[in-house]
Amino acid sequence: MRRLDPTLTLAGAAVIALVFVAVRHRPEGVTAARIEEALAPTFGNLVNLQRSRLGLPEIGSGVLQAAAQCQKAGATARASRGAGEWTCTLRWSSPGQRLALRDTYDLSVTPDGCFAATADGSEAHLGGPTIKARDGTSLTNLLYRFEGCFDTTGR
Repeated sequence: MRRLDPTLTLAGAAVIALVFVAVRHRPEGVTAARIEEALAPTFGNLVNLQRSRLGLPEIGSGVLQAAAQCQKAGATARASRGAGEWTCTLRWSSPGQRLALRDTYDLSVTPDGCFAATADGSEAHLGGPTIKARDGTSLTNLLYRFEGCFDTTGR
């Protein structure tokens, strides 16, 4: 039976320990800030796409002023990181509205930075999964359920 060289065994154990420490202490790619920075502009783009489909004029981003605040489900604000279930509140303005609108979305976020967002069903001003156009046709409501991705590397 061959004996392993103790120096190689020790070196191998050291490499495994370093990899373990590096993986365990690497910065988490899914954070509240990264989700918020992706969700608000995605929502803003979808608002304008939906308005276009409905024959309404585009809203400038300065008017819309979409901003998101997110927290991982069941986590404290400090521990809000990592893939899983998140809840985000979007605040935004619509032309002719004096007060900002608030909508709550449930997000399912994957480790690679992609998410699926679904509006809380009680948000009456967003409508449900489908909406009616002026001509009475039924359209998919782009603001009710949508997907997006963000960079998890921080670059």
